[in-house]
Amino acid sequence: MVTDSFIDQIQASKKESSQGDTSLATYETPLVTVDIVVFTIDDGMLKVLLIRRKRQPFQHMWAIPGGFIRTGETLEEAAERRLHEETSVKDIYLEQLYSFGSPNRDPRARVITVAYYALIRADLLHLEAKANAEDVRWFDVTTLPELGFDHSDIVNLAWDRLKEQLKDSNISFQLLSEKFTLTELQRVYELILEKKLDKRNFRKKILSSGIVIETEETKMDGYHRPAQLYAFKERQKVLMYEL
Repeated sequence: MVTDSFIDQIQASKKESSQGDTSLATYETPLVTVDIVVFTIDDGMLKVLLIRRKRQPFQHMWAIPGGFIRTGETLEEAAERRLHEETSVKDIYLEQLYSFGSPNRDPRARVITVAYYALIRADLLHLEAKANAEDVRWFDVTTLPELGFDHSDIVNLAWDRLKEQLKDSNISFQLLSEKFTLTELQRVYELILEKKLDKRNFRKKILSSGIVIETEETKMDGYHRPAQLYAFKERQKVLMYEL
């Protein structure tokens, strides 16, 4: 647990170590955190995973999971650890998003955060609030509550990045079952891109891209005839041309 007194001790020790070196006096020695934006699709909505903070700053406010890195940890190790510590979520693919370093983004000290984002099927997760979280929930990305720190900016940038990634890669495989209909795949695109897509053009471009393959199975889709099931050719991120 990182408390205000712990942060004060760190800053004081850094100040003492630099007193004899005037060349370092004009430079800040910021702390480093990681923050993680996790997306899913649930109940026909694109959602983001948020925690309600147990302690100050921004006590009882919603925020994305994250926290300070430990000595000897890589950034990715810290992101994986903090995500699991606060939400019980683990073993998901994380991709680095951006660094945020506004001088006043954290009222306790100068803190630079390295943000990550991830996609996961909601049914694969068992959420449990732990560590600095008193609650953890999925929220519709279009109607988020007020977030602590600069986390609204981080979520918005992650969403923008996701839209760009969706256009030129098969990243959507992380949001779908192993086998799916093209209608289900199109719905993923429409929710993320926030626009209706032409069914015929979408199917033509997806099939010609080579990222999906037809299976030997079908699925009942309402009162219509059984829909063909498809699978991703590779269940890892690969590039494709823009849709």
